[in-house]
Amino acid sequence: MVTIQKIRDELKRVIDPELPLNIVDLGLIRDVSLEDGDCRIEMTLTSAECPMADSIPEVVARVIGKLDGVRSVEVEVVWDPPWSTEMISPAGRAILAKASGSGPSPA
Repeated sequence: MVTIQKIRDELKRVIDPELPLNIVDLGLIRDVSLEDGDCRIEMTLTSAECPMADSIPEVVARVIGKLDGVRSVEVEVVWDPPWSTEMISPAGRAILAKASGSGPSPA
């Protein structure tokens, strides 16, 4: 049976193409809802000028659409509030700090 937690876990497999970080820890996923197999995902992007602005939501829909129990997927990209680095999770901050070689970053 598909759950919102299973959907969020699958979304962690989607890696931002410009940063070594999944879209959940990057803070791009705003909301996930699920009703009778119909999934709705509200997400943002780091920038409206993101060259991957069309493809990331398509990847999200494709990945979640493959889950057993998901009948349909709607991905809505929202811009308010705008994405900022404060939206990165503590785990995401640690990953980025390690990747940059700068050690842990402040929360």
